[in-house]
Amino acid sequence: MTTTAASSSTSHSHHLSPAFPGRAPWGTASKLRAWQQGAMEKYIQEQPRDFLAVATPGAGKTTFALTLASWLLHHHVVQQVTVVAPTEHLKKQWAEAAARIGIKLDPEYSAGPLGREYDGVAVTYAGVGVRPMLHRNRSEQRKTLVILDEIHHAGDSKSWGEACLEAFEPATRRLALTGTPFRSDTNPIPFVTYEEGPDGIRRSAADYTYGYGSALADGVVRPVIFLSYSGNMRWRTKAGDEIEARLGEPMTKDAISQAWRTALDPRGEWMPSVLRAADQRLTEVRKSIPDAGALVIASDQEAARAYAKLIRDITGHKATLVLSDDAGASKKIDEFSAGDDRWMVAVRMVSEGVDVPRLAVGVYATTISTPLFFAQAVGRFVRSRRRGETASVFLPTVPDLLSFANEMERERDHVLDKPKKDGEEDPYAESEKEMEEANREQDEDTGEQDMLPFEALESDAVFDRVMYNGAEFGMQAHPGSEEEQDYLGIPGLLEPEQVQLLLQKRQARQIAHSRKKPAEEADLLELPAERRPVVTHKELMELRRQLNTMVGAYVHQSGKPHGVIHTELRRVCGGPPSAEATAGQLRQRIAKVQEWATRMK
Repeated sequence: MTTTAASSSTSHSHHLSPAFPGRAPWGTASKLRAWQQGAMEKYIQEQPRDFLAVATPGAGKTTFALTLASWLLHHHVVQQVTVVAPTEHLKKQWAEAAARIGIKLDPEYSAGPLGREYDGVAVTYAGVGVRPMLHRNRSEQRKTLVILDEIHHAGDSKSWGEACLEAFEPATRRLALTGTPFRSDTNPIPFVTYEEGPDGIRRSAADYTYGYGSALADGVVRPVIFLSYSGNMRWRTKAGDEIEARLGEPMTKDAISQAWRTALDPRGEWMPSVLRAADQRLTEVRKSIPDAGALVIASDQEAARAYAKLIRDITGHKATLVLSDDAGASKKIDEFSAGDDRWMVAVRMVSEGVDVPRLAVGVYATTISTPLFFAQAVGRFVRSRRRGETASVFLPTVPDLLSFANEMERERDHVLDKPKKDGEEDPYAESEKEMEEANREQDEDTGEQDMLPFEALESDAVFDRVMYNGAEFGMQAHPGSEEEQDYLGIPGLLEPEQVQLLLQKRQARQIAHSRKKPAEEADLLELPAERRPVVTHKELMELRRQLNTMVGAYVHQSGKPHGVIHTELRRVCGGPPSAEATAGQLRQRIAKVQEWATRMK
């Protein structure tokens, strides 16, 4: 592209800074990050009608999209822009970002001709769903670029997907953006290409991908330290049974869900303890990031209000409470973003796309356990403003959440087909039922009215572990203990490799301290996190099956009965019978019986 072509006059050029990439000669602008420039170069070289850019939350998808929009308007490839966003707040956020570079989008557009001063509109997926023909007519009348923000939402319901296809099929160019291209269902996403893999399963194919691992290496996003809390939970089931269990211990899926709900009950001790710890972490972070803020993501409005009250009791400061049906929700978010208040509590609307760069501490206080929701929620804390900033997210010790936390750098595609092998599960299938449950009317007839209500009775909290970069650190400790303070007091400004080094040193110090204590003083499990794996009930059953298979094979090899081999394994490795053994003990026995079998060969 020549300098002359790049600087040719258009009706938009007088709005743009000379340094803005849409106006500057290509390759001379310094405003774009390397990935944004790489994606621009690929787009300009290929000039595709459809383009899917997958970039981790916080990487700067909006800047890339608006730079591209400016370039396409500038070169008369398109005459107008339509941005489709998931929420009302994000629609306004897009319009404000576009205005800063001279592209005027109307975020209040609903029908009729667009004012002459505007270059396009910003609408929601729900709005397109209501009036698809309105947007189709607009796309047919003038050459249109459609920016589909968080495109996975177009698969949220059949009507939204169909509406987007109908509305934007005539568009000249379509740019799809997402930080999480995977969904928990198999609804196809409009304007996304799917390619069949060797296993016969079709997956989404991105035109440009910029994952969390790459963004972390480039200093574009913050490293995330996950702090998980266990504890004893006691609850009464709908059948009237009273159950007690510890978060993180292998349980059935239903029991995990009930223990999790018990932990999040604001009347117990778990939530106050975790909020107190998160506030201490925030105080430490604010020593180096003075305006750092914290966010609690709650399951529902009742819980959100209760958490806001707890925060006021604990800190003496009022928390900003953002409820989705509150007419002033967008204004509250904007005011919190621009201010320096410590805490915000929200239900779901802040979990995706909402840009509050100063958020550095989070509490995941919802029972939604899908990889998509988790990634979007964590994405609220990773946007980096300067090198060395860290993010801290507090979690309950729940297997799914710990698994997601340990896979932060994993890049996923949207799977269109269910795996066809018998017994094989879709690894991302989960949450449509959870989402329906969260959105269900309270007075809906579910057939459970005759049963007793679920009741959380009691909970306490135990600091369990720290997860960072796929590794686990720490030994269990009571809230307020020196061991917990070791991790809450990690400096707020650290390079990623410094975080890892510091966590290793803190754990080594704890282990050395633990060894000096008499055994009778150890009131908590004195093992480092990597030796206390959190496993699902299903994984534990698989380990028992694997052990029994190995023992069965060794029976034929050695001629000894099953019972004798199991007894010998317990004598050598220690621990209870296999039905009560932990995952670590089962793995140790599997390794031992393999060792015996190898010796006999």
